[in-house]
Amino acid sequence: MTQSITTAVLFATGDVLAQQAVEKVGLEKHNLARTGRMAAYGGVVFGPAATKWYNFLASRVNLSSKNGTIAARVACDQFVFAPINMGVFLSSMAYFEGSSPKERLKKAYVPGMTNNFLLWPWVQAVNFRFVPLEHRVLVVNFVALGWNCYLSFLNSGGGGNAPASSSKEKDGGELPPS
Repeated sequence: MTQSITTAVLFATGDVLAQQAVEKVGLEKHNLARTGRMAAYGGVVFGPAATKWYNFLASRVNLSSKNGTIAARVACDQFVFAPINMGVFLSSMAYFEGSSPKERLKKAYVPGMTNNFLLWPWVQAVNFRFVPLEHRVLVVNFVALGWNCYLSFLNSGGGGNAPASSSKEKDGGELPPS
């Protein structure tokens, strides 16, 4: 429960940073529904999934050397968990926004995974080497504050990878124009 609540708060904070510091929409145009979706995803999907995932890695991915174990865990994390999580994140956000999950994945998946591979292998190598199991999700959540800001920006069409817009969005619905 603690991991879920912490993750929800940090996912929401990442979205607030994306809207206010990156997109500079201003408080009067802040999209609370978007922040709520990010919080819900963090608390209901990512927090519990990451907690189970780290427990699985700790109990099942153990090689004869410590460095081999760390490398294997990072590889599993980056080539199993990360691609699935990116796909679930982008498609679920699109669905709840009333957009096309297929179009969102087509436009945002590759840039998202490319940037994932630039950041997360390094973070996870340090995390798996130095951080006790019970604190790994927390470490990921704090690093993810900036990452979630990026994901929210990417999901909302930032960086030239605009997601497909629905009529709801065009009519002043849930997403601010990018």
